[in-house]
Parts: sequence; C-alpha cells; structure tokens
Amino acid sequence: MLFTVNFAWPRYLAWARVALAGAALLLAYVFLPSSSAPVFYGLLGAYLLGGLFLAFRGRSYTGMVGLFALFVDTVCFLIVAGTRVEPMLWLASALFLYLLTEALVFYSTVEVVVIAAVSAVFCAVLPDGSWVLERTVVISGALACAFAATMRRQKMEIARLKERAGEAERTAEKAGENERVRIASDFHDGPLQSFISLQMRLEILRKLFERDFDAGMQDLKQLQTLAQTQIRDLRTFLHSMRPVDVDGANLIATARRAAESFQKESGIPVTFLGTDSPLGLPQEMTLELLQMLREALHNVQKHAGATRVAVAMEKTDRGLEISIDDNGHGFGFAGTYTLEELELLRLGPASLKRRARSLNADLTLESRPGRGVGLKFRIPLQ
Repeated sequence: MLFTVNFAWPRYLAWARVALAGAALLLAYVFLPSSSAPVFYGLLGAYLLGGLFLAFRGRSYTGMVGLFALFVDTVCFLIVAGTRVEPMLWLASALFLYLLTEALVFYSTVEVVVIAAVSAVFCAVLPDGSWVLERTVVISGALACAFAATMRRQKMEIARLKERAGEAERTAEKAGENERVRIASDFHDGPLQSFISLQMRLEILRKLFERDFDAGMQDLKQLQTLAQTQIRDLRTFLHSMRPVDVDGANLIATARRAAESFQKESGIPVTFLGTDSPLGLPQEMTLELLQMLREALHNVQKHAGATRVAVAMEKTDRGLEISIDDNGHGFGFAGTYTLEELELLRLGPASLKRRARSLNADLTLESRPGRGVGLKFRIPLQ
C-alpha cells in the first residue's frame, strides 16, 4: 500500500465508481446502437449494483476481495473503451484515471504497472481508437508508474530509517544498562563498602569505650579521619556521575578541565600534556572518551594510593592515543598486557575494558607493583 489509507479514501473511491457506472449507463442509453445495448446495459447494471454494495459497505477492501474489485474495474474500462464511440471514450479516459488512483492508493507498484501496460496494449490494438484515450492512457500510465516506483523507493527508505532508528534505540538502551551496571558496581566497591566499614568500626568503638575510654577516644579520632576520607571519596564518586560538559568537538580542552577538576577534588597533582587543537570527533565518542578518562582517574584515587598522575593525549596517524600513568602501589601482578590478554586472564578494571571494546580501541596496561600503573588507549579515527 503506497499511501496511508484513512477512513475517507475507501468511501470517496467507492462513490466515484458508482458515479462513473451511472454515467456509463446514461451515455450508453444515448449513444449506443440498440443492437448492442441490452448486453452493455446488463454488464454496466451489474457493475453499478456492485459499486453500490461496496459504497454502502463503507469499509476498506483488501486481499482477494480488493483485487477482484480492481479486476472488475479494469474490465469495465476495457468494455467502455471498446465501444469506439467518442463520448464513451471520454468516459473511458475518466475510468482509466480512476483505475490508476485506486491502484496507487490501495495497491503496490506491480498492480499500477500491470494496469498501465494492459490498458496501453489494448488501446494500441483497438481499431479507430480515440487520440484522447490513447494519450491519456500512455501519459498518465507512465506518470503513475514513475510515481509508484518513487513511492516504493521512499517506503523502502523509510523502512530502512526505522530499522536504523530501532538499532540506535537498542544500542542506547544497552549502553544505558551497561552504565547502570557500572554505577552499581562502583557504588558497591566504593561508598557502600566504606559505609559498611564505618558501621563495623562504630560497633568496635562502642565495645572499646566500655573497656578503655582513652583507647576509645584515640580510635574515635581515627574514625573521624576515616569518615572525612569517605566523604571525599563519595564527593568524587558523585562528581564522576555528573554529565560531561563537552566543549564542542574540542576533546582535549574539555579533558584538561576534567583533569584540573580531579586535582581540585582529590588533592592529587595531575600533569596534563596535549594541544588544544579541535579533533572534530562525534559528540557520542567525545562523551565516551571523557567518561573513560574520569573513570580511570577515579580508580587512581580510589585504589592506587598515588601522589601524582600524568595524563597525555595525542593525535597520530594511527588514531587518538590517551595515556594515564600514576605512581601508586599498582596491581597485584606485574607486566604489560593487551586488552585480549587482560580478558583472557581476567585481570584489570572491567569497566575500562568494556569501554575500550565499545570504542573499538586498543588497550595496553602496564602494572609496576609498588611503582604505579600505566594505561594506554589507542582509538581509531576515521
């Protein structure tokens, strides 16, 4: 179906059929010879009754019933065109335009082409045909076929766009789900564990006060320091959840501000290397890269115990290279590993590995126990 068929189209076309059938009966009565009139009256009368039935039915007809109606309309056109009487040929032109409209509204390109081809061949072999009918059939038939083909291409393009929109929606839902999983994992490993630890220390402190007040006071001071640390960690966690402020397509300038904000929040000095030249990246990729950088810095604060961090961004012929190095205590393993090796051995931060896969990036992790960790991402740019 090339058009969206609303409630009015079937009714309009049904009553147009009735009007054309009535006009054909009237013209036959006036212009046809009496010898052929009875047969013609019978055919047109049956056509008029069928048209009235469909008009009063008032519903869209599709499937076999609709195709049969289209076939009957075509036969009626051929019968009227075959009379070779000038006024009837003018009516045949109107019937042909009605046929094309019906086929365009209710059916596909195939039906339009078949009707135009059959009608053109019939008019070509019709002796003493009318030039009005022949030109109407050829010109309007060609235009209708071209219009039907165009509408078919547009319909296919709309279907492709809908499919792509559905894929984009599914991708966004999956990304949102992955982000929720990451947030839940980070909250479980960070603030939640800290509050559980705080609860356990408070219970120990209560028992300690019952036995030794001075020792309890000393432990209370340590607990206060722990609470301050947890508040700072929680603020950092909440900061990492804020939407990334993207400065157009200038990733490096925005990343520099993110590093400065991390240094202010955590108190860990950050050295940032990178030019401020725009990279022209898509906004989705820019957001993902910035979130990856903030997550890597958050991991440094939460797990590394580092006193300084170095961040570098550089665009090369092989893509965008991002490195994050710290001088913390490192992982419990030593060596340099690729993303594939980390996944095979189940080593390294899972969320950063997941983000590297989503960006189709190469990831290299160098662990130096007691001397820090080096992370390097290489993101291909097209």
